[in-house]
Amino acid sequence: MIRAAQAGLALAAAGLWGASRLTWVEVTSFDGLGQPKTVALSGGTWSTALVPLAVLLLAAAVAALAVRGWPLRALAVLVAAVSAGTVYLAISLWVITDVAVRASNLAESPVADIIGTQRHYTGAVLTLVASVLTLVCAVLLMRSAGRDTATPARYSRRTAPPQARTGDTQSGETMSERAIWDALDAGTDPTDPDNKGR
Repeated sequence: MIRAAQAGLALAAAGLWGASRLTWVEVTSFDGLGQPKTVALSGGTWSTALVPLAVLLLAAAVAALAVRGWPLRALAVLVAAVSAGTVYLAISLWVITDVAVRASNLAESPVADIIGTQRHYTGAVLTLVASVLTLVCAVLLMRSAGRDTATPARYSRRTAPPQARTGDTQSGETMSERAIWDALDAGTDPTDPDNKGR
């Protein structure tokens, strides 16, 4: 599951980087002196957090190799938080009623000169897909952390030292390891005091 989560995080990071390169908003302005000017605002300009979040996902993919247990759980929570952040960045392009004010600031054009804006949703959709993939990876990391916590306990119970399992015999003496293997080879239970000497 860790390998799958790492691959998913790398893919999500690539998706965010790709979304940051795509055009999200085009703003057209006219100052009354020349021809109307159109400025294309990329995802990295419109949502400046896209590239840092992509780098963070790559770092999380690498960190998943080095951490286990509760640090892996903390990493999964961080990845889930990144997923929530990317969802916000994606849907903000839809929920904002008028992008002209923000577009004018980013394009460095007065609001009075803005004559039109156009939204492009490809980058936002790609960001939304990356956020869903990131959330899936967070779940995989959390499940892997739970499995890593449970496995050592089961292993320690199953591989307890022979002396701890057998204890003392009726005579108060502890069976040697060789005697235990001899009893097992003979098909008897070395933990049964009645089998002593067989």
